Amino acid sequence: MDESEIEHRRRRRKNFLIAAAVLVLVGLIAWYLTSGGSEDAGPGGRGGPGGRGRPAATVGTAKAVAADMPVTLSAIGTVQPITTATVRPQLSGVLFSIHFTEGQMVSKGQLLAQIDPRPYRLALAEAEANLARDQAQLNLARTDLRRYQTLLAQDSIARQQVDTQAATVKQLEGTVGADRAAIGTAKLNLAYTAITAPVSGRVGLRQADIGNYLTPSDANGIVVITQTSPIDVSFAVPQDRLPSVQAKAASNGGLPVGAYDQGGAALLAQGRFLTFDNQIDTTTGTVKAKARFANPDGKLFPNQFVNVNILVDTLHGAVTVPVTAVRHGSQGDFVFLLQPDKTVKLQTVKTGPADEKNIVILSGVTLGQTVITEGADNLDDGSKVQLPGDAPRGGWGNRKSGGLFGWLFGGGGSGGGPERRRGTGDGNGAAAADGNRSGDGQRHHRRSGADGGGQ
Repeated sequence: MDESEIEHRRRRRKNFLIAAAVLVLVGLIAWYLTSGGSEDAGPGGRGGPGGRGRPAATVGTAKAVAADMPVTLSAIGTVQPITTATVRPQLSGVLFSIHFTEGQMVSKGQLLAQIDPRPYRLALAEAEANLARDQAQLNLARTDLRRYQTLLAQDSIARQQVDTQAATVKQLEGTVGADRAAIGTAKLNLAYTAITAPVSGRVGLRQADIGNYLTPSDANGIVVITQTSPIDVSFAVPQDRLPSVQAKAASNGGLPVGAYDQGGAALLAQGRFLTFDNQIDTTTGTVKAKARFANPDGKLFPNQFVNVNILVDTLHGAVTVPVTAVRHGSQGDFVFLLQPDKTVKLQTVKTGPADEKNIVILSGVTLGQTVITEGADNLDDGSKVQLPGDAPRGGWGNRKSGGLFGWLFGGGGSGGGPERRRGTGDGNGAAAADGNRSGDGQRHHRRSGADGGGQ
């Protein structure tokens, strides 16, 4: 047999041993993975109530404590100005001048724009001239009437002439009265050429420019004024909450209302509940309501969507747990209670009001009990759990944690606990011996492979 054939056989034997070792290792890994990787028996371990082959889950906990919980009513509201006025001219004319800036805060009666007043000044002058003319005619008619009355007393003229003159005086008095009214109308029209703000508030964008011919029928007008301080927020209240809100609103203190931004994080303004609508919307089962805010800084903007939070009541000394502790299932709301033996108990609860972090438990949990807040996704009633401080530090190389390499090579035998793969108590020595024998077998196998490779 030549050297090349011997070398070929050595190479084949070496490849065979390597392939066999790989297959054995793959088989061991597959067995370990399919067995769940847990050597614990009992609740939460293989064959226990916590699920076959499932390791003890590391969970976060919190205790049920007594706290004051505000009872609030949340709704989505719309900011509505108390008054929205579209400023339109009351007579036709050319826009002569503008006396406001877009977005400016204006006061009631402040001059906003001016229509060309010259035609209306001329109309006033004409009315005053007509009055002067008719007044002179009236004075002359009264003088003639007195003269005719004197002649009638002397039986110098007919009574009919006196009566006719008296009627003329009455007619002229009516004409003078009409002239005075025409003067008043002309003065009023002249005053209307100065367009003033009907309410105090913020002006919007200008809808007309200087030189435009304006009429009272213009739909857009000149500008829109919205009253922003104070301002209202309208929202809907469910009809089943109506009695409690009504009772609190009727009290002397009233109902405080907060307006928050769309994210619900930033408080925009604080106000008071104002009133309800006079009927319930049958399509939604809600009733419209309003709250009023002073809004001195203008944080509430007309037609803005806000989150409304009404403080209806406050529960004092209520049992509270973190919101993350409460879970939902077919049986209703429930929590997992931590038991002294590091197992969990599924407990159905009745919940109450909540805030961003905590929720009130009306029944099912008492003060001081420990609830699971994190890591409860795969838990069942009776599952075995461990706290963060109880978690093993060895990872895969620690035999207590059931790691693959710890099982194969027996590493990390120190620090064993009461739970072992095959029962409890004196199993430490047997497990350690098994691990040592496994390690010796692995080392013997490696030496055999090395010897075979050297042949």
